[in-house]
Amino acid sequence: MTTSHEHAVLDVCARIGRILLESGAETPRIEETVEIIGRTAGVAISCYVTLTAVFVSLTNQPETQLTKTKLGAFNLQKVDDINQLSREFSAGQVSFDDIVTRVAAIDQHVIDFNWPTKILGAGLVSVAPMLVFIADWSDLGLAFFIGIAGYLTAQLVGRKATATPYAKEVAGGFVIALLAWSLVASGIGHHAENMIVSAVMPLVPGVALTNSMREIMAGHMISGTVRALDALLIAAAIGGGVVLATTLLHLCGMI
Repeated sequence: MTTSHEHAVLDVCARIGRILLESGAETPRIEETVEIIGRTAGVAISCYVTLTAVFVSLTNQPETQLTKTKLGAFNLQKVDDINQLSREFSAGQVSFDDIVTRVAAIDQHVIDFNWPTKILGAGLVSVAPMLVFIADWSDLGLAFFIGIAGYLTAQLVGRKATATPYAKEVAGGFVIALLAWSLVASGIGHHAENMIVSAVMPLVPGVALTNSMREIMAGHMISGTVRALDALLIAAAIGGGVVLATTLLHLCGMI
């Protein structure tokens, strides 16, 4: 018969697994963290993770807890907080009651940057690839603002079109290409292709691609392949927006 302590461990492990999955942690990290916490708490736990669910079971008891979730935005700060908490618990620095309290606090805490920081970050990310192209100062400055415009467009569309997958990436790529080619056509910019490649960087799913490769190398072929496919679809959506804007401008005779 399952004891109250085992129930508590099962609940907190399922919650930890959900937080890590929703925050963008890779599958091996989630399973290892959950099982370590369970083992440290004196309960044998088995964890299996897919991209949309976390299964946590008592190894010696016929009891399993399923937590359904969905792919969301990455929040690596929460992943780091959970990992740090797991290390402290394994080292005996915190008690199980502390684990329950702090996990609840991490789950409820909204970790996000303010909009000025996000906008500045998007601009700086958009400028960095231009240094590789050895761009002139005018294109460098234009890429900064084009990247911000594309990022803000993607965020706005993402809030409005929540039921339409990949719509925000299409919109972001469209605005970036539209601005880049328009500025070149007006004589302000010089190399539209370089500005487009640079300005789409805030939209590129770099973390998703990295996690998918790590999962595949760790032997989690299904989740790694699905995550890689999702990242490739995002990249295709960005490219589709760029191609759409370029085609429209070409038909209008602007390029």
